[in-house]
Amino acid sequence: MEIVTGYVTGINGNLANVSFDGSVHKNEVAYILVDGKRLKGEVIRINNGIASMQIYEMSNGIKVGDPVEFTGELMSVELGPGLLTQVFDGLQNPLPDLAEQCGFFLERGVYLNPIPDREWEFTPSVKAGDSVEAGTSIGSVPEGLFTHEIMVPFTLKGSDWTVKSIKEKGSYHVRATICVIENSKGEEKELSMVITQPVKQAVKCYEERLRPDEPLVTKLRCIDSFLPVAKGGTFCVPGPFGAGKTVLQHMEAKNGEADIVIVAACGERAGEVVEILKEFPELEDPKTGRSLMERTIIICNTSSMPVAAREASCYTAVTLAEYYRQMGLDVLLLADSTSRWAQAMREMSGRLEEIPGEEAFPAYLESTIASFYERAGKVRLKDGRIASVTIGGTVSPAGGNFEEPVTQATLKVVGAFHGLSRERSDARKYPAIHPMDSWSKYSGVIDMGRVEEARSILMRGTEINQMMKVVGEEGTSAEDYIIYQKGELLDAVYLQQNSFDPIDAACSPERQRQEFDRLYDALTMTYDLEDKKEIRSFFNQLRQEFLDWHGTEFETPEFAAQEKKISEFYMSKAAR
Repeated sequence: MEIVTGYVTGINGNLANVSFDGSVHKNEVAYILVDGKRLKGEVIRINNGIASMQIYEMSNGIKVGDPVEFTGELMSVELGPGLLTQVFDGLQNPLPDLAEQCGFFLERGVYLNPIPDREWEFTPSVKAGDSVEAGTSIGSVPEGLFTHEIMVPFTLKGSDWTVKSIKEKGSYHVRATICVIENSKGEEKELSMVITQPVKQAVKCYEERLRPDEPLVTKLRCIDSFLPVAKGGTFCVPGPFGAGKTVLQHMEAKNGEADIVIVAACGERAGEVVEILKEFPELEDPKTGRSLMERTIIICNTSSMPVAAREASCYTAVTLAEYYRQMGLDVLLLADSTSRWAQAMREMSGRLEEIPGEEAFPAYLESTIASFYERAGKVRLKDGRIASVTIGGTVSPAGGNFEEPVTQATLKVVGAFHGLSRERSDARKYPAIHPMDSWSKYSGVIDMGRVEEARSILMRGTEINQMMKVVGEEGTSAEDYIIYQKGELLDAVYLQQNSFDPIDAACSPERQRQEFDRLYDALTMTYDLEDKKEIRSFFNQLRQEFLDWHGTEFETPEFAAQEKKISEFYMSKAAR
């Protein structure tokens, strides 16, 4: 293939204009040669023989006239065994290996193989003469807790390919040829355990997309019961700094019913990313009792890294998620935070001199965010298995303002909105998801009719609380005061959860149903209470009994005894 070359005609931050001769296409990867280093970039616009490139490295030292080499290949990632437990940057460089080679300060222009060079025990699943197409599994290797399927590249065109030869069961190098396929025209392709996939092309090697109707259980009561997320669905978690986004992500990753967890730290502060890197290996996987990192991949792109790589980190993460989905697995992708990615888009748009939209974000902000979230989904694979990619993105609106463009663009495409509240986090009410402002389009583990009835009590209690701030407690009727106390009871004993308590940190769907049934009974009961002091004392005692119940092991004699004690206590004050 003829190599297309060019030279830099202008540089503005991490945007370079390149004059070229030959054929160049959008999203093609190119390298700028500077001081003996090759700096990676991607073509984002072509106009009259000038290609505009966003550079994924620090652009210091680039000057007019520097040579450029176009690769003819789209921005891609490598997929294969050995991805799990790894920490990558946005360009899929393994950061521990990069640090070992470069020291504390990463060098630009250094690119390492993301797939470790080692041998794997390969077991074929096809034989010579079998028909294959894009996404067909040709064998498998054991990778930690999972059977890692080796697949035909997703970019393969046509369905008339057959297996010409395939290796027998044995140990082979990850990049060695293990299979040869050919088509009706006599063209041959050699396949190894590693395939490449353009990050901006969604993997569509499945039979059909399905409606996300099965809850993704997170074992967080306020999410599973009131604001559910579905397998293959999307949700966003906007919130101000310090509202508990990171701990919430940890709990979702740890307890979420997903096989693989992918965390994309997209432009977050380095301190927060270090927290993720330190704490994730120490989190115990409740499924196996081992480190959660054994089924986790971290894509790490801090705010101190080049801004263009934030976009790459999001697309790299979702491509890895789609890869594991093709193996029949359920994948949870947590992107933190899409606001930083949008800010990088705004910066690049400004350098391209595009007409700005609201708050100087590009006019295509909504469509770009939508195209990212649309890669989530529950699918039926061609062999009948059901698999899913669930995407949850945090948003960091300045000052906690949910009316800003990134939050609003995200709300238009996601299926659930978990808005974190500064007021609730300051009051130490965790998780600090605001139950009134937040919503979900999915069905949860509790009957949604009863949930809405409980939510109406909470809303009415909030209204009465606002009224009491004006007229005082003495100006409130006993009937209204009881509704206010019921709302406070629901908030304190069900919507709040202690993620550091070994029992309360994870509440199974069965336990949620039982606890909600008992609480619902208490909330809908009519009480024979007249004096406000008596009302306050009764609900304080009832709240403490429920909190004590949360600390007992499920389905034990102590659990049943405490439930009976709660029931007898509130029934003693029920109106006859």
